[in-house]
Amino acid sequence: MTFNRRTVLGSAVAGAASLAMPAIVRAQGGSAHVVVVGGGFGGATAARYLKARAPQVRVTLIEPAQRFYTCPFSNLVLAGLRSFESIGHSYDGLRKAGIEVIHARADNVDTSARRVLLSSGQALSYDKLVLSPGIDMRWGALEGYDEATSQLAPHAWKAGPQTLLLKKQIDAMPDGGKFVMVIPANPFRCPPGPYERAAMVAHYFKQHKPKSKILLLDNKDAFSKQGLFLQGFKALYGDMIEWVKQSDDGQVARVDAKRLEVETSFGTKHQADVLNVIPPQKAGFIADRAGVTDASGWVPVKPDSFESTLVSNVYVLGDATQAAPMPKSGFSANTQGKVAAAVIAAQLAGQAAPAAAFANTCYSLIGTNYGISVAGVYRTDAGKLIEVAGSGGVSPADADAGFRKAEAEYGAAWYKSISTDIWDR
Repeated sequence: MTFNRRTVLGSAVAGAASLAMPAIVRAQGGSAHVVVVGGGFGGATAARYLKARAPQVRVTLIEPAQRFYTCPFSNLVLAGLRSFESIGHSYDGLRKAGIEVIHARADNVDTSARRVLLSSGQALSYDKLVLSPGIDMRWGALEGYDEATSQLAPHAWKAGPQTLLLKKQIDAMPDGGKFVMVIPANPFRCPPGPYERAAMVAHYFKQHKPKSKILLLDNKDAFSKQGLFLQGFKALYGDMIEWVKQSDDGQVARVDAKRLEVETSFGTKHQADVLNVIPPQKAGFIADRAGVTDASGWVPVKPDSFESTLVSNVYVLGDATQAAPMPKSGFSANTQGKVAAAVIAAQLAGQAAPAAAFANTCYSLIGTNYGISVAGVYRTDAGKLIEVAGSGGVSPADADAGFRKAEAEYGAAWYKSISTDIWDR
């Protein structure tokens, strides 16, 4: 982490923010209707910023939940450092901004007729469609693990009832017990998330169940911010956390949720007191219904607009997309939403779309005063999304306690800022 990185990142964020400034929309855009499916980091951002740029355009947000609970900072709920309600956000601020919010599930999309079919029976016609469906689990991809068994061995990879279930299991676990986490291969939502979760569970154990152990069984040999996480694990929790990489027998082949047992591809069995299985993932189901996913289960997009490469007038944001080198993160989805809003507003106004610029910073908490981060700035080049050279990086390995504390504070400030930017104003 250098001054150059901070400077470039700040410039990119400022550039992304400039896309949100109101623009004059020509008369032909005045009667247009844009439907946004998904009220998370990507969809809610796109709805808000499109309405700001194009006030004459009718913007409708479809989201079944009355209140949105964020995956970012849900690990702190497990640690007892935050209440569950503190990561919840209402849609009142979006309504005040002039956005029509409908609490229903989008069940199907007819892209030929440009209609979205809702669980309520309502059908909405659109001129442009934005999908930000998040992820769904690939139930059955891991032998023995399906939606029913997730009630015994929760994934908690969607914030909500699963978060509360895992918290309840951790609280009830006896001192000296074992918490086993199964971590999937890439790609999946929030690459550093499992390792932050391990740290937050360790924080709770250190305070309340100091004889307990955490075993991480990983279906890969390397992970985001690996050196920094392993350094932090050792510094704060000693030998409480054990990470087993794929080539060292970390790949789980089978799950027996009733017995809270897993078996690796090498045949080793591990018994847990609390079993947290994070399964393989794919784009949320409405992306399939809209015909924008490919054989990978994810959505290919045009990097300068995040319009689907498979279906015109459909834009897809966030975790559901194939947007490497951008990670699947809330910050990424937020900047993608701003770019898509600017592009759609320009198209409806008959104007040239602005140049796309994206940024991401991911803060992870290892202890109450111990934060680490990774950042990047992205642009398009010859039809591809690339990371700007020299723009990114991770927290320095030799940082002192003051620096780690500052990073923890930056993370909390980021969460407050982005929540206000999207929902809480």
